[in-house]
Amino acid sequence: MTNKNNENKNNLNKVLYLNPLKLSGPEQMAIDLHLLEKSFTDNNFYMAVRFYTWDGDWVSIGKNQKEISEKWIKLTKKKKLRLVRRPSGGNAVLHSRGLTYALIWKDPPKNKKESYLKTNQWLKNGLKKAGVDLFFGDQPINISNINCFGTSTSADLIDKDEEKQIGSAQFWKKGHLLQHGEILIAPSKQLWKEVFNTDPPRIKKELIKKENVMKFLKESFTSTWPNLKFIDYKLNKKDKELIRYLIKENFQEFTNY
Repeated sequence: MTNKNNENKNNLNKVLYLNPLKLSGPEQMAIDLHLLEKSFTDNNFYMAVRFYTWDGDWVSIGKNQKEISEKWIKLTKKKKLRLVRRPSGGNAVLHSRGLTYALIWKDPPKNKKESYLKTNQWLKNGLKKAGVDLFFGDQPINISNINCFGTSTSADLIDKDEEKQIGSAQFWKKGHLLQHGEILIAPSKQLWKEVFNTDPPRIKKELIKKENVMKFLKESFTSTWPNLKFIDYKLNKKDKELIRYLIKENFQEFTNY
């Protein structure tokens, strides 16, 4: 019994880390949701983290976002853009050559603001290692602005010029948290203009190398949660079956209008 208790205690220190994957929007969203659902029944880890990129240019739409712009539909018909709905809230995000992170947390602070502060402190510290100082946004939530990067709430991180560099969103289920967000790296300025009718935030040159950003964020993670350790994890056959099911049930690409 003692050995089993020690094993369970050790598992509470484990963070599953998935190597970066470049996949379609539905595949990426399904993996994030699968990891959240895995956290309900799998006692072999406490948190899970991954970074990923998107295969092509995508707009992810917030879970409760009702407005889908006619411009976006036209862009999809021209094969310039693809659309998928996220499991998390917030407004639309253009994923264009950026870096997305996902964090699954079994026992986060129950207060939403506190959980954002903790996770964003991790991101903030990581980008400081890369040479970029970021600050918490302080604007009120604006649901009328369909562009996630058009406003900066306390869920977001901005630079000294008040340019938003990281936008984050959450999905809660059974007290567990899925938080993911976009780190702007080198978005297509032309496509951003077509999608949101505005220029993208000015991107920091220090963030151009995704490998460095991921390295610094991993280092920052272990200093933010010093009692946790990364365990490399590969999706197994059962994981992939469940992910395919989630794609079919929850994350079909927007193709019919």
